[in-house]
Amino acid sequence: MEGSDLTIAWRKFALLLLAVLTALTAACSSGSGGETSGSSGGDNVGEVSDISGTVRVALAGWQLENGLDTQTGKKTVGLNDFLKNTFNKMYPNIKLELYQIPWENVKAKQSAMLLSKDVDVLYTGGAFASQWYNEGLLRDIDDLIEADSSFDPSIYLEGIWNNSYSTKSPDGTKQFGIPAVLGRRMIIYDKKLFEDWGVEPLSDKPSPEEILEKAKRMTGKNPKTGADNYGLHWSGNSLNGSTFVALTLAFGAPGAEGTLTDPKSITWKLNSPEMVKVMEWIKEAAVLPPPGFVNGQGAETFGLENNNIAIGIDTTGGATMSEFMTNNNRELLDRFEPVMNMGPNGEGWVAVDPFVMAKDAQNVEASWEVMKFLSGYETQKYRYDNFASTPTLKNADFVSEEDKFIRMALKIAEVGHSELMDEANPFYMSDIVPAVNGFISEAATGNAPDIQQFLDDLQQRAEKWSANLK
Repeated sequence: MEGSDLTIAWRKFALLLLAVLTALTAACSSGSGGETSGSSGGDNVGEVSDISGTVRVALAGWQLENGLDTQTGKKTVGLNDFLKNTFNKMYPNIKLELYQIPWENVKAKQSAMLLSKDVDVLYTGGAFASQWYNEGLLRDIDDLIEADSSFDPSIYLEGIWNNSYSTKSPDGTKQFGIPAVLGRRMIIYDKKLFEDWGVEPLSDKPSPEEILEKAKRMTGKNPKTGADNYGLHWSGNSLNGSTFVALTLAFGAPGAEGTLTDPKSITWKLNSPEMVKVMEWIKEAAVLPPPGFVNGQGAETFGLENNNIAIGIDTTGGATMSEFMTNNNRELLDRFEPVMNMGPNGEGWVAVDPFVMAKDAQNVEASWEVMKFLSGYETQKYRYDNFASTPTLKNADFVSEEDKFIRMALKIAEVGHSELMDEANPFYMSDIVPAVNGFISEAATGNAPDIQQFLDDLQQRAEKWSANLK
């Protein structure tokens, strides 16, 4: 048994013992778990701390009330009920003030709360967290980790804990967040279409060249069904350019050298021979997906019975898993197979949404307990059971054996690492991603710009951007 497993086991044993002792003097609360299909937590929970205080928590997109999953029809437990059954028993003297904020205006709303000092703990997007940290609005948590023997960083995926800009300072020396939810981005292929076309299955860690070669062979009229097939799909208007990032890793094209701690001193390498190979791949691949891919469309049936796309890049498997959970369609589950991403070790761009603490948190001690709990094992299990959120834990033993897509996402995250081609890089988000998406749009119509000229222009813009920084 690994150290993280022992930590979890001892914690569960301690909670169980406390719950038994508490039951001798207090009646048990039934909660609402019996009324819902999802997990509401609360099994064998008792008080673990008498820390007191009020903690203001701003949550991006979390569901506070019980509801219904529109895809599966399963009842879901809202955060309020989960906390009543767990956190409120464990920390009876900490009062939580929860603010649910829709993702559409999260950055503006949470930025305002940080500036006005109206929030202590936040769950947010990784790009926002890194920007706020650079602006001095978030608190380092290294001292809290060092002083807390109950907190074990090794329970989190090593690649994420050590390398994500969403939780680490740009120079990698300070920890300011705890990874709570992962994005799912992997390559998934349709085994049925591969068989129809007589094409060998993808490798476990397919290279860009393998993907392109096989996708070309499966674009056209299906030899068995006569239906139009497309060899490939990715989102051609991705806000974070995740496929582009995976390609830069695969072709050894970092795009820049330096650190976001000192963006003025970044050495840009956007017009390197390796980056030319990235854009050449994009040019060839852009004619293979359905036309709607340039607007992030065209894959509405991917993962379902009437799918017509052989390979999906940076996909989630969500549609297939929802169909399996609703109708127990194992044939469909077996049909769509996930593999690693395109990086040398199977890595790609990994989205991480963290919990972070405001620089001016009113009660740091209580806020730390809240932050730990909301990013910890029990809450991640609750989020997976009710909303299929992808955990950030090494030992996510609550993930269903059938959920091969989340299991693959965890494998990719374990080898993940942040580079300067990342949403934490302001120039990457403001200029590089829009430029690449524009190139994709033109390439899809057979009118791709001259690649070297395109990259030379981007290089000049990057150098000018760095030079103009104060």
